[in-house]
Amino acid sequence: MKKEEYLKTIDEVIANGQFKPNWNSLSDFKVPNWYRNAKFGIFIHWGVYAVPAFKNEWYPRNMYIQGSDEYKHHIEVYGEHKEFGYKDFIPLFKAENFDASEWADLFKASGARYIMPVAEHHDGFQMYKSDISPFNSFEMGPKRDLLGEMKEAFEKQDLQLCVSSHRAEHWFFMSHGKEFDSDIKEPLKVGDFYWPASNEPEFQDLYDSPPNQEYLEDWLIRCCELVDCYQPKIFYFDWWIHHSAFKPYIKKFAAYYYNRAAEWGYDVAINYKHDAFMLGTAVPDVERGQFSDMKPYFWQTDTAVARNSWCYTPNNNYKSPVEIIQDLVDIVSKNGSLLLNIGPKADGAIPEEDKNILMAIGEWLKVNGESIYDTSYWRLFGEGPTQVEEGQFTDHTAKKFTSEDIRFTSKGSYLYATILVYPEDGQVQIKSLKEKSTYFHGIIKDVSIIGFSEQPSWERNEEALVIQTKTVQSLYPVVLKIEID
Repeated sequence: MKKEEYLKTIDEVIANGQFKPNWNSLSDFKVPNWYRNAKFGIFIHWGVYAVPAFKNEWYPRNMYIQGSDEYKHHIEVYGEHKEFGYKDFIPLFKAENFDASEWADLFKASGARYIMPVAEHHDGFQMYKSDISPFNSFEMGPKRDLLGEMKEAFEKQDLQLCVSSHRAEHWFFMSHGKEFDSDIKEPLKVGDFYWPASNEPEFQDLYDSPPNQEYLEDWLIRCCELVDCYQPKIFYFDWWIHHSAFKPYIKKFAAYYYNRAAEWGYDVAINYKHDAFMLGTAVPDVERGQFSDMKPYFWQTDTAVARNSWCYTPNNNYKSPVEIIQDLVDIVSKNGSLLLNIGPKADGAIPEEDKNILMAIGEWLKVNGESIYDTSYWRLFGEGPTQVEEGQFTDHTAKKFTSEDIRFTSKGSYLYATILVYPEDGQVQIKSLKEKSTYFHGIIKDVSIIGFSEQPSWERNEEALVIQTKTVQSLYPVVLKIEID
């Protein structure tokens, strides 16, 4: 479909649908129940940048910044940029070992319930079949509709297919390649891989470099094409869409997406960062960070198994499964969901380190999942001395939780108290459940430990609900199942 035809279709769908491109109308959005109940998803950063696999997924930008580590590495390994540019990695991106069914099996075993491949990253290479640009995985590189294969395999495992678009940042992403003799040369036309490579003097001045109408319309059509062709259940946006120039277009996209979903008969959501969307019109996301307290609205953390990179590199600095599970429990107790990223290799193989982490999470959820899935937050998220730092990019070091750090979730007649670090002496004290507690005036009928056969002894006094075990030991969080009346 030609550009003008697609823009007309977008307007027609909006005109005929419930949702209109304004915040008042978009406030009728409701978070899907399946999303609230899922709690755990997998993010996938996989693309051409996995071929050089150096530093991180910003290699395509940084390789053109003179003097950077990536710039020096590129010349040393691949030669001068004018002879071998980023586009020349595309034929090397073959995905020869990619098997969507194997991925689906792994993700199912991890306990995840929704999967979000990056459909297009800042580099501008589409990981799917597209009529917008020939620079996509169906026409180049693997010559396969990678996203289409994932959709088919994931849905067979009852995993919800979601997508993310990082296209917005492509406006400026390749700009430094025009500062010296590289393969990024003017004139750049619409549809070119490097287009538009808009000039920008300094990274911090990006807000003074608004994308033009031509680019914004191209961005909108790319997003709507993803919706129409793959019908994702969540559409995730990276950070730069909060630029004021995008505001009319993100409203139009949201109205189009929500109306299309209504036509198809299922519930969807949009993820956003910062203040890109009005609160209540989509689901806010915190990159590599969490909230320190419970929120009245549903939210999401997106983070990665590695601290240093979203994509595969041979030098990834991995988190431990224990740390990730502790974060999952903390996030869910605060009315959130965890989207955990892995980075496959260029050939489509998932690194063993990523696999091992996912399998460890899956083993824990297989036993303790009832305290996570389909639960709700309680009157307070938890108790304990450890303060979780609030905000994005706060996962640079592991949190040092203690045996006093406890997180709550609830479902039906059960309150789940997850002990983030189980005490060696087997005694747990839950102060929030003491007699005459401000937070709880009900009756505790029973206390059991999920995954352990020992029946603990317990008593409730003026200081705490005190639980004592003799044989329970675990390196991972331990869940107490408290029956209340």
